[in-house]
Amino acid sequence: MSTNTQHNPLKIGNIDIGFPVVQAALSGYSDMCMRVIARRFGASYTICEVMLDKFLVQLNDRKKNKHFLSIDESEHPVGGQLMGAEPEQFAAGAVKLVEAGFDIIDINFGCPVKKVLGRCRGGFHLGQPDVALEIIRRTRDAVPADIPVTVKMRRGIDDTAESRDNFFTILDGAFAAGIAAITVHGRTVKQRYIGPSRWGFLSEVKRHVGSKVILGSGDLFTAQDCIDMMQETGVDGVTVARGAIGNPWIFQQALALYNGQPLPAPPTLFEQRDLIEEHLLMANDLYGDRYMTKMRKFCVKYSFLHPQMQEVRELLARMSTPDHWHSIREQYYSTDTAGNYPDPTIHNKQVNCNEGA
Repeated sequence: MSTNTQHNPLKIGNIDIGFPVVQAALSGYSDMCMRVIARRFGASYTICEVMLDKFLVQLNDRKKNKHFLSIDESEHPVGGQLMGAEPEQFAAGAVKLVEAGFDIIDINFGCPVKKVLGRCRGGFHLGQPDVALEIIRRTRDAVPADIPVTVKMRRGIDDTAESRDNFFTILDGAFAAGIAAITVHGRTVKQRYIGPSRWGFLSEVKRHVGSKVILGSGDLFTAQDCIDMMQETGVDGVTVARGAIGNPWIFQQALALYNGQPLPAPPTLFEQRDLIEEHLLMANDLYGDRYMTKMRKFCVKYSFLHPQMQEVRELLARMSTPDHWHSIREQYYSTDTAGNYPDPTIHNKQVNCNEGA
């Protein structure tokens, strides 16, 4: 199937993004390795895993923490996402992200995880628009004028009229304060990842803001989903989250559809194997001795493209040494056969905070 979207290239503030399918922030996932790979496969822009303002303000240069702020030259433009409770500290954390070299600062008002809400962070701010807007204004004032600031939101705390009013108060106030773009996830905070994302709400938001930039989020697990969301809702771009873990090919496939070309075939087993091995090498450089533990969750997701997904997944979930990987590679990746597109019903499960789509 080919699709001609006739969609305009994405621009955030003064930064030309281009192809309007980008990689969302993924807590615990979107480190430098994942972002570099996503860019190579067609993502025009990526966002780092969310960081706490307090952590950034207190961060030292210890080797253990270097990966949080690591940026590769091939990544730009790259966004740094921030989450916190106090407006003043939030702004100080944003400055740290700018100093580290991030091109765009993204404010997280979307995380629905219980412990985050209990600490007055993430989606909690959607219930207190005055504080949310103070965070936005202070952050925008603290960050240099040439660095765009964006916001990530869900459609509200819940589906009450008060929650809806709070959402639009924050939305309008954010743009009035100089925010360059807002990403809207079509679920409420209370929904977390249960039930479908309400794309109709994204259409309403886009009509409400007119020419201002809105990115859509929620239930993007295939390349066609990305194109469909833009066509159905009119949003200016989409952010792929869970659908990109272990499947950077989604960007390559979406780019083909965006350009009116046929959907590319899923990656073969050799293509999957080679990328897993490259990802392992990159993780080794970034994390050192901890890299195999860090890579298990990625490799489990890569297994979703394998024809023998269940068997491979179970083995990769227990992988702890390079020898384990070599054994799995020899048994399940030694013959180059066709791979699978991922099953959205398997992907559609909560993985971690702020996965968004």
